Amino acid sequence: MKIKGPILALALLFAGVTVASAQDANLGTWKLNEAKSRIAKGATKNHTVVYESAGDLDTTKVIVDGTAADGSATHNEWTGKFNGLYYAVAGDPISDMRMYSRINDRTLSITGKKDGKVTLKGTITISRNGSSRTVSTSVLNAQGRWVRNTAVYDKQ
Repeated sequence: MKIKGPILALALLFAGVTVASAQDANLGTWKLNEAKSRIAKGATKNHTVVYESAGDLDTTKVIVDGTAADGSATHNEWTGKFNGLYYAVAGDPISDMRMYSRINDRTLSITGKKDGKVTLKGTITISRNGSSRTVSTSVLNAQGRWVRNTAVYDKQ
């Protein structure tokens, strides 16, 4: 009868892990809804964003594909945790480090740095029904001015 305790503890731990991973509304593939978005002229359009689990339960990989102002394809990847620490980003011309912080179950804060200088800041909010996400950002452009963008994505 002593075995019931450890088995119950493992069952509860597994159930908690399953619920925690199932509750991350960010996971999945998101496609840009240009009709609902307000993207500044000359800004990169991120057409597809994929959030997927990477390794342990707290690590997420973000893959972004889009189009630059000149029409060329863009691709960048970030792997890290939503814990307020900076992790390297590959392929992004405006940032080499990116940080996500979880504000609540549906909202993330994002900050990007290039050569130690903040070049991107914003929030990512998932709709209550989980079918869309709104990314509101300010990006430092080549002229040194902050440009605001609001991109709306539909879950695929």
